Amino acid sequence: MSLDDKFIPIQLGFYDTLSTFFKTIARIFGYPNNTGLPKVPLISDDEWARTSFLENLPIHRTSWPPVQRPETWFEVFFSPSPKLDTVQRYIYESKEEGFYNFYIENYKNIYFLPDWFSEFLQVRLNFCLDINALETFRELFFIALVVYSQVVMLRIALSWFIFINPYTFPWCYIAAAVDWTEEVLQGIVPSVLGVNITGTVFLGVLGVIADSLNHLVFTMPFLPSEGEKSKLLINGELKDVLVFHYLPLLWYRHPIPNELREFWYKKRPDILYYMQQSYQNLDIQFLPNNLEILGRLTAESRPFLEFLNTDSIDLFNNLST
Repeated sequence: MSLDDKFIPIQLGFYDTLSTFFKTIARIFGYPNNTGLPKVPLISDDEWARTSFLENLPIHRTSWPPVQRPETWFEVFFSPSPKLDTVQRYIYESKEEGFYNFYIENYKNIYFLPDWFSEFLQVRLNFCLDINALETFRELFFIALVVYSQVVMLRIALSWFIFINPYTFPWCYIAAAVDWTEEVLQGIVPSVLGVNITGTVFLGVLGVIADSLNHLVFTMPFLPSEGEKSKLLINGELKDVLVFHYLPLLWYRHPIPNELREFWYKKRPDILYYMQQSYQNLDIQFLPNNLEILGRLTAESRPFLEFLNTDSIDLFNNLST
């Protein structure tokens, strides 16, 4: 008999003892009538297909801190400004789909604004086609987060030099800009081996927020929910994309901005003609407001003009006789 065979009774006895011990504890909680946690419900085929689709999507990869690529001698010596690595929008025109179509590559980690907030920006604040202000705000916010993260790192570094008093000039400004985070997080984030790690945790939160701006996609003039999943052959590779095309939903729910309609009428009559021909069955105003009012006045005054014209002809005939 080998040595392993001699330990088999001991192993079996140990397993039986543990089994009896756990069953005794389980009976306190109603075992075997109480089966414990509920079983996981079965996932429908649609949910399973959606989950599998999302798992197979690629990841929009970025880096934090952002990679610095100097392009001029000034940037070589003084460092370039932080730049976003956003998801590219590819705009295209088509006779069937219209003039304001675009698509983006579909990634697992992209973000969109909520529909209600996107609608508020487009309808109330008039961010329809020109989103340069939104892009500029996002870039400035990203730069501000990067700069502030450097200030937090400097404050953490100062805490390790005991011969520097951070509450004297000029270090007091750095302490005033960062120390408020310790007052907020110190009761939440515990110390590790007596070391305060609130600054490190806050630095990580800043990094997550700043990096998420790289994955934020603006879909104006469409709502984010209007994106259609599709596949396109890009550079010889079949990729998953989100396509935004045809007439934006907000242009049906709300009036099209008058500035845009004036642009169509004065500079792009081809777009105006396409809109009028393609969506003539919809009750949508495509002409500028001034032309629309003039057309209504003309239509309303036409019976009166016809009446005057008829009376003038009768009067002329009476005078002639």
